[in-house]
Amino acid sequence: MFKFPFMPREEKFFDLFEGSARNMVKASQVLKEMIDSWELVGGKVAEITELEHAGDTIAHQIMAQLHRTFVTPFDREDIALLAHTLDDVVDFIHAAADAMLIYKIGQPSQRAKELADIIVKAAAEVERAMPRLRKHAELKQVLEHCVEINRLENMADRVFREAMAELFEDTSDMAQVIKWREIYEHMESATDRCEDVANVLEGVALKHA
Repeated sequence: MFKFPFMPREEKFFDLFEGSARNMVKASQVLKEMIDSWELVGGKVAEITELEHAGDTIAHQIMAQLHRTFVTPFDREDIALLAHTLDDVVDFIHAAADAMLIYKIGQPSQRAKELADIIVKAAAEVERAMPRLRKHAELKQVLEHCVEINRLENMADRVFREAMAELFEDTSDMAQVIKWREIYEHMESATDRCEDVANVLEGVALKHA
């Protein structure tokens, strides 16, 4: 595609991506606070719901900006994919929190606490990577964040497998098995989507560094 180096880069995209990453971090932190304290659960879920709505709004703003921008800072398909994957992380955080409330979980498991901690760390790594997209000189450093996000996702996979193995050791209460299986799957999916974000960032960095 022909480049127009004399035209200004569209900074609005970077503002929106950074806002989406901040929103994701906040949602992950509220989830962790809820699971660690297990107090005011309804209020915490409501807070995450509002953050999920805010994430949807940012994703819509990115897509609207994409449709009315002729020259974009990087490939249009990467912009769209990054917007959707960032939003997906918050969607799965919300799904996990909502399931805990709906299913009236007595107390969060240790594995849930471990997964929540990993989600927070992965989200924070995404947030740290995002501002580096603004500066060509820092694009290669994005790759370092991507490596760490991939490491955290692998850790989440291990915790998820251990959680599932423990869950099925005792199948006397199948209702609990079904509830926790869904919750674990949502939490593990949140880390998967963080890895998807990292994959998009890695592609952008490699193409434009």
